[in-house]
Amino acid sequence: MIATHPAERRDASRLLHLNRGERTLAHHVFSDLPALLRPGDCLVINDSRVLPARVWAERPGGGRAELLLIGPRGEGVWEALARPARKLAAGTRLKLAGGGEAEVVGGEGRSRLVRFHVSGAVEDFLNRAGEMPLPPYILRERQARGESLHAGAEDIERYQTVYAREHGSIAAPTAGLHFTPELMRELEARGIEIRRVTLHVGIGTFEPIEEDDIDAHVMHSEDYEIDAENAAAIEAARLDPNRRVVAVGTTAIRTLESSMAAHGEIRAGRASTNLFISPGFEFKAVGAMVTNFHLPGSTLLVLVAAFAGRETILNAYHEAIAAEYRFYSYGDAMLIE
Repeated sequence: MIATHPAERRDASRLLHLNRGERTLAHHVFSDLPALLRPGDCLVINDSRVLPARVWAERPGGGRAELLLIGPRGEGVWEALARPARKLAAGTRLKLAGGGEAEVVGGEGRSRLVRFHVSGAVEDFLNRAGEMPLPPYILRERQARGESLHAGAEDIERYQTVYAREHGSIAAPTAGLHFTPELMRELEARGIEIRRVTLHVGIGTFEPIEEDDIDAHVMHSEDYEIDAENAAAIEAARLDPNRRVVAVGTTAIRTLESSMAAHGEIRAGRASTNLFISPGFEFKAVGAMVTNFHLPGSTLLVLVAAFAGRETILNAYHEAIAAEYRFYSYGDAMLIE
């Protein structure tokens, strides 16, 4: 069921509509979203932009290495998820496919600290020579079908929302990939207010849960920001009993609920969050959500189970499988209300 390529048109993806209260399911296409939402709803999008953070390199003596950059750690050093990590000990110098070198200076587990020796800033190098960080399951499926292991030209455009602004994410906020400029104009024409927050997607979003007890899982922190104008508008919608805050994606939900947890309201500012939303969590900001279909064992699936109920979500997933929906980052979507 894994979607290895995006739909031909963004809003041509399918949309499974789940009503939590009535426990009903209905099949739509994503372009139906304006008709499914209510005038007065406040739709909150995450406008973080994906950094071309995957870098390929050659190890000493031959052999390929892959670096997925997580973020800068000061003094020209970046943290990266590395493969094969066991062959990248401190002191290893890698020849970068885009020119220049990267020196491993530390790290443990799958993580490596890497100092780049490139022309100009590392961000400029990534924009010039980096690759869109498609999830490994997409690359594996493509390779199994005899396609290139590398992200292609299609991915430069489609693994990015049309409203993305500030670089900072190492994975796309995928629920937003279904929106087109035309669809956003239609939403506004129907009286649906669109507001922005920014959460830079990092390893915390997609790191799998490895503990048997999900409550033992600890999220990695991710940075978020809400500006004053958007915070005031979202808070006004939250306080109005006749309106709903509809979050586009789990990252928008975590941003809003993190602000609520910290301040008791949606407040402007920058912060970091490691909020892990699991069943039993009390949602105080969000009344409905748009989301994709998520991997088993992921914090994303646990979050939507917390929002809709575990059995309700598993039933919806069974329905989606029976109806041959496309899954994961490039796959179809759900509206849960």
